Amino acid sequence: MTTVGVLDATVQKTHEWLRDIKEGLGLDNDRAAYTALRATLHGLRDLLGTDQVAQFGAQLPMLVRGIYYEGWNPASTLTTGRRRHGFLEAIRHELREHLELHDAERVARIVFDVVTRHVAPGETEKVVRLLPREVRALWSQPSSQNAQ
Repeated sequence: MTTVGVLDATVQKTHEWLRDIKEGLGLDNDRAAYTALRATLHGLRDLLGTDQVAQFGAQLPMLVRGIYYEGWNPASTLTTGRRRHGFLEAIRHELREHLELHDAERVARIVFDVVTRHVAPGETEKVVRLLPREVRALWSQPSSQNAQ
């Protein structure tokens, strides 16, 4: 623990997200959970316009926000394709070193569920409405969950 409370809090929240992803995936592998979170957040980010990326990013815990923005080039948004296949293919590409994460759709659904549980429902609903219908179908209904 540090003497900077905000850093301790974001590390703790990030560990909670990773724990929930590990449980959802049925794995005990922190690196795989991190990779699943990173790949899905990057796929999501690349489907959104610059303003929406920033608005959603503001809702994430500081450390998760850093993961979300890692490697982002605003000039190349909307590069993964507006269809489900392109979205899942982008995730699959980032998961390629983790054989246990071979099912990109399952990974995306689990990460979306974790996001839904940890981000205010109104904020997740805004993002879900912006997604192409095919990708939106991967996201459980945010209004039925409670943010923690």
